[in-house]
Amino acid sequence: MTRITAQRPTAAYVDLDVLASNFQSIKKWVGKDLKYMAVVKANAYGHGATKCALRLESEGVDWFGVALPEEGVEIRQGGVTRPILCLGSFWQGQESSLIDNDLTPVIYDLHTGQSLDRFAKDRDIEINIHVKIDTGMGRVGIGHRNVAYFAEGLKQSNSLKVTGLMTHFAAAENPDESEFTRLQIDRFEQACDVFRSAGHEPELIDLANSPGAITHPESRGNMVRIGGALFGLLDDILPSGIPGPELKEVLSLRSQIAYLRNVPAGESLGYGRIFYTKRDSIIALVPLGYADGYPRRLSNCGSAIAGGQMVPLVGRMSMDWTLFDVTDVPELSVGDEIVLIGDGQQAADIAKLVGTIAYEITCGLSPRVPRIYE
Repeated sequence: MTRITAQRPTAAYVDLDVLASNFQSIKKWVGKDLKYMAVVKANAYGHGATKCALRLESEGVDWFGVALPEEGVEIRQGGVTRPILCLGSFWQGQESSLIDNDLTPVIYDLHTGQSLDRFAKDRDIEINIHVKIDTGMGRVGIGHRNVAYFAEGLKQSNSLKVTGLMTHFAAAENPDESEFTRLQIDRFEQACDVFRSAGHEPELIDLANSPGAITHPESRGNMVRIGGALFGLLDDILPSGIPGPELKEVLSLRSQIAYLRNVPAGESLGYGRIFYTKRDSIIALVPLGYADGYPRRLSNCGSAIAGGQMVPLVGRMSMDWTLFDVTDVPELSVGDEIVLIGDGQQAADIAKLVGTIAYEITCGLSPRVPRIYE
């Protein structure tokens, strides 16, 4: 059987030099006397976790953050040597995977802690853990009012060592919520005091996500978690005018024109016939659709760049095809490049059209869109 080696021209291009530059820019802005955790969960926000982590490791990142142990195993087996924190803790049965791959779990409920303690005792090992405090996010974490009980409960374990304490901000990106962010910081500092009073000696104090690290210097602790900022995805997170490091988007989404059709005025295009040509038109068919993670809600309202000009997306997007009106760029030919993200059109621009954030746009790019590293 002959294997297909050529591929469809639709791909996401990931510029690892821009990723490295973003990290160094953040480090210059936030400070060099801190440890940095690069959050590479969700396939590094859609950019490719292993390749991005390896480049960031070479740039001096101290830790990596993943959501799931499975994600940690992937980058560890891909060659990452720095510590990896499983932000979403772990599920029963994954204890061996944590140990075998040198992954550090976050613990935020006593039952999980006790279960892990029993596992460690059975194997006569000590396991480092980080503990997450819920200071106001209202999601996972030990409630800040229950910290003393939890700290004492963990003290009963001889096989778990609390090496880090962390929290997560609810609205650090919003200047109108600065008072609440400061309240979260105060609650976290009190929780740290309680843990120390109970005899724990956490080395890492970790509060700030990307917006927190950039806009709230008092939240930086001795390690910051940088996620979306690494990939240049803060334009629709931080309000305009907020000072911050210089960042560029790391990913561009590109394809080629597969077919060009001359369509007379008055013809309908696509499912549902929601678009009719108002003039004799040239329509470009591009091999990309919602199965690739390009949002279907862009139907009849999105755009791309072809021949250096913005061209409108017309009709209802299909699973595998999208149509663009290129009548105003008549010099285009089959095989010419069309840019969906990049060349001035950001993921944030697309996100605004469909009522979401840039994170969701890049995270949503499906596995059938190859990542090509530059």
